[in-house]
Amino acid sequence: MSEHIKVDLDGGVLTVVFDRTDKKNAITQAMYTALAEATERAKVDDAVRVVLFRSEGDSFSAGNDIADFIAIGQTTGDMVEMGVFRFLKALADLDKPAVAAVRGRAVGIGLTLLLHCDMVVVAEDALLSAPFINLALAPEAASTLLLPAVIGHQRAFEIFALGEAIDGKTALAWGIANRAVPADQVDATARQLADKLAQRAPNSIRKTKALMRDAEALWNLMQREAHVFGSQMRSPEAMEAFMAFSQKRVPDFSKAG
Repeated sequence: MSEHIKVDLDGGVLTVVFDRTDKKNAITQAMYTALAEATERAKVDDAVRVVLFRSEGDSFSAGNDIADFIAIGQTTGDMVEMGVFRFLKALADLDKPAVAAVRGRAVGIGLTLLLHCDMVVVAEDALLSAPFINLALAPEAASTLLLPAVIGHQRAFEIFALGEAIDGKTALAWGIANRAVPADQVDATARQLADKLAQRAPNSIRKTKALMRDAEALWNLMQREAHVFGSQMRSPEAMEAFMAFSQKRVPDFSKAG
């Protein structure tokens, strides 16, 4: 278990906490493995009724750790074998309700994770973005299906293609979130919702969620996305984007074909 992922079970709610505050909760492969283990546990442990994702610090998650990505880009392994895709498969398979509490930045996987949560509470001033194309990558977590289904093709394409953030109030208006509240009320509001869900008939709620999602189709799409993501991650475009990010400059894609 990664030291940056904290897990606690109380009252039927398995709380999974991002706790890498010095890096804005950017997620490493070790953290993904810990997230996968927690999510897999949630499915099979009868004591777990609800999963609650939240964070310490001023950001939900800054997305993937770029240093990790640069290292991965120099390998030849199958993306599907990485910890991130073990976590994504666990999310696709999870038939118990999941709740998210989002404050500050939710970038990349910080946003696409929310599409697998059944109830989402955001801070009114939270900033959600999916800048995959800004990094010359491609979306993941079945978000190419789920985000357009929630907010429509045009809005989803803009989020992916331009990588610009939307605030919590917009996330509520567009249907990504159930509640938008002041930042200091996010954790308490999300916990209240999780407690309510934990009191509902567990088999009924699991079967209802299963009817609302096609886990096999989601995982199949995630694998397709993984192959595209992997090819892009090892591309000259992505190497330029990563270097530009590290050097705090605008990437130059003028020579990309």
